Amino acid sequence: MSRAVLTALTGPGESDLVTALGATADYTVARRCADLPDLLAAAAAGLGDVALLSPDLRALDRSALHDLASHGVVVGGVTEPGDELGERRLRQLGLDVVVRTDIAAPDLEDLLDGLVRDGRAPVPASQAGPGAADGVQDPAATDVPATAPVAPCRVIAVWGPAGAPGRSTVALNLAAELAVHGPTLLVDCDTYGSSVAQALGLLDEAPGMAAACRAADQGTLDLMALARLAPEVTPDLRVLTGIPRADRWTELRAASVAQVLEVARQLGAYVVVDCGFCVEDDEELSYDTLAPRRNAATLVALETADDLLVVGAGDPIGLQRLVRAVQDLASVPSPASPRVVVNKVRASAVGSRPERRIADALGRFAGMEELGYLPWDQATLDAAMFAGKSLAEYAPASELRRAFVGLTEAYAAVEPRYRRRRRR
Repeated sequence: MSRAVLTALTGPGESDLVTALGATADYTVARRCADLPDLLAAAAAGLGDVALLSPDLRALDRSALHDLASHGVVVGGVTEPGDELGERRLRQLGLDVVVRTDIAAPDLEDLLDGLVRDGRAPVPASQAGPGAADGVQDPAATDVPATAPVAPCRVIAVWGPAGAPGRSTVALNLAAELAVHGPTLLVDCDTYGSSVAQALGLLDEAPGMAAACRAADQGTLDLMALARLAPEVTPDLRVLTGIPRADRWTELRAASVAQVLEVARQLGAYVVVDCGFCVEDDEELSYDTLAPRRNAATLVALETADDLLVVGAGDPIGLQRLVRAVQDLASVPSPASPRVVVNKVRASAVGSRPERRIADALGRFAGMEELGYLPWDQATLDAAMFAGKSLAEYAPASELRRAFVGLTEAYAAVEPRYRRRRRR
């Protein structure tokens, strides 16, 4: 079966590659696109199965490659002989198959067969970049410092329903406690109201997540670049601040956020992601696949997280929203099972013995068990916010901070440091 190939090549060797494609048995050139918009339009129209593109296409970024993949088009890169910078850029964008324009037709057909079969193929020595034939790692992956953690990193997504149940507070203090056990990165992915920077007294206009996503789009994000964008606020705790204005949510696209979180796994032992509340992904609203998605950052974080912590408020309205929110999570593809923690627990909202009452209500109406509880201590939180510190720094002996230590033990796998006294 012949497969249609879309080309968007800019170099002088474009005609040579098209000639090689014509000499293959299973591939035909369906359209020679003039630029990236022409290529995206052809892919959206279903005119091709494979796309071959040059590294110097205007506006080429990771989001464009994500759009091509969403139309079922597999993508390969093409460079001129000796264009090492172009090959490096294409590989940084995530393309595993990069060929030269002077490739022979049989070799080209073998590479395209592997690309169509599983999305990647081994590059023969005649087409590999410098050092690849000797087994040297790709240049795009050589920027990881020797101090990178060997143990696998755990990505913990902190999410909760609308109504300010305390997602950012939980994410911040959870990250601060995890930093005691290993290098930790706190990522603010809330596209509706990021607040991590303000809570820690950082500059509101710091580049943070927006700059990291731009670098990921352009294929220039590596471990060192991410470390420069995520300053260390306390020992072993780095913070990647969110967007300063809600109307800049378009800068956090799905493909870039996924790449940022992938690189973040190399930066520490734990990555805590503060997510927005909305997980709506209505197909009727996403009629234009080229348009950014408002909730893409949250959805990508939930899809890639190893652990999911759901935060709800300990009052009647907050508990009702929590039950519905956990039900909504059933439609979100996530490898992690949700762990529920009830925040702002107080007797004035639900009556005496609030933890027992909340456990009975959630167990009866939602089947939730093994809940976590964070007591109400607004005065201490206000003072810590005013000082721009976490509870571990400002009030290490407070009851709320001890509750966060207990919450951390499930992820850090350590012996409890605080135990409640049992009353007779």
